[in-house]
Formats: sequence, structure tokens, C-alpha cells
Amino acid sequence: MVSTQIRQLTSVEYYQMMESGIIREGERVELILGQIFTMAAKGTRHTLSTRKLFKQLLALIGDRADVQSQDPITLPNNSEPEPDIVIARLRSDDYVNSHPSPADIILVIEVADSSIKFDREIKAPLYAAAGISEYWIVNLIDNHLEIYRQPEGSIYTSIQIITPTRSVSLPQFTDIMLNINDFFPASKT
Repeated sequence: MVSTQIRQLTSVEYYQMMESGIIREGERVELILGQIFTMAAKGTRHTLSTRKLFKQLLALIGDRADVQSQDPITLPNNSEPEPDIVIARLRSDDYVNSHPSPADIILVIEVADSSIKFDREIKAPLYAAAGISEYWIVNLIDNHLEIYRQPEGSIYTSIQIITPTRSVSLPQFTDIMLNINDFFPASKT
């Protein structure tokens, strides 16, 4: 019997694959625990929700933090996910020297429809293990916001479900209230 193992890539090897053209420019992939995953296709509800939330966060936060959309973050264990939205601390180098790392990250947000299982079962443990203190899933299947807090090991010990009729404050910006209904697209008819 032949024993097989999956060879995990390092972040350096991942970027070398991009530079050499093995991974094509614009190809929707991300590095998770040393493995390359193809990102789920984005439907119109996902695109609309992400765009509305990103615009709302930019307007509310202003120049108090860095708001990024679908850009890489660098996590331990050879992971470079590209969350739908990240709120990161301001840095004097404006992130020209590296992507945000857990020490920089205030909040990670994933907008989920077809990716809901992946975002809960793969990304939530990944973010918890990295020490990301707050992770949100905009759940377009069940039309609610899932807030994950208090990471311990690879789990979040606090999970809260917020309906679109409510508002929620942003971590580290308790003066900012986010109206959840403003970024949920209208239900399909």
C-alpha cells in the first residue's frame, strides 16, 4: 500500500507561482493552510451586499481605519485568504510592505451564500486560530448576520445571530452603529 501526503505550500511558494504565471493574474484563488482553494463564484446578491457594506463602512469609518475589500491578509500556517471585507488598523506604511496580519486586523467579514459551509467550517477556525478577535458572516441564505467573538484555539466561544431589523456597533468603534438592513439585498421574488 502506498502512503500519500499532501504537500503544503508556503506563502513564498504561493507568490512565486503567481509571479511565474502558474497562477494566472486575476485567477480567484486563495491560500488556506498551505493549500490553494478556488474561490466560490459571486452571485449578484453577494456582489450587491459586499458593495453596499463596503461603501457604508467607508463612509462611517472615514480615516479612522483601513477598510479593504477582497484583498489578501497574511495569517500563520501559510494562509493568505482574501476576505470580502477587512477593517484594519492604520499603519504608517499604508500596507505597502505587507498585507494586514492578525495584529493589524479589527474585523474580518465574509459575505456568504454558496460559500456558507466553507466560511463556517474552514474560515472560522482559521480566523479563530490566528487570533482574529471578531469575525462576521453576512449570511445571505438565512438573511442574518453571524458574529463570532472570543477565539480560543480554533473555535469562537461566542456566536451571536443578528436579524436585519437590528443595528450593531463595530468593534473598537462603539460610537458607530451599522444598520444591518442597509447591506442585505432584497429577497428574491
